[in-house]
Amino acid sequence: MFIRLTESVAVAGQIAPVDIATAAAQGFTAIVNNRPDGEDFGQPPCAEMRAAAVAAGVAYTAIPVGHGFTRAQVTDMAAVLDAATGPVLAFCRSGTRSTNLWALAEASRGGDADAIIAAAASGGYDVTSLRPTLIALAQP
Repeated sequence: MFIRLTESVAVAGQIAPVDIATAAAQGFTAIVNNRPDGEDFGQPPCAEMRAAAVAAGVAYTAIPVGHGFTRAQVTDMAAVLDAATGPVLAFCRSGTRSTNLWALAEASRGGDADAIIAAAASGGYDVTSLRPTLIALAQP
């Protein structure tokens, strides 16, 4: 259900509030919701997911991503990664947006583009098209 990209980051497709307790039991300390509210019929609303995270003692951040990524989204994701006291679980519809946003944030934190691409590939996600952007973001 949760796809590990690194020891400190995993992604998933849409999760339910009950899955947050499962994530907490597996050691995740932060949840990032990359879906805009109302994207799909039946999708749990952000407020419900936040309440489940609070109940489980897990940090919760909503960074909704529609079409494309903004600098603010990348900065916000990097801030979550920097502040996390343990593994982070990010989710969206399929895990793809969450993987792409993690890759961009990781590069902005100085991560190596090839290592980021390899980590994403280990989870079944192809971020090779982001390589030029990852390299540019990693520059001091």
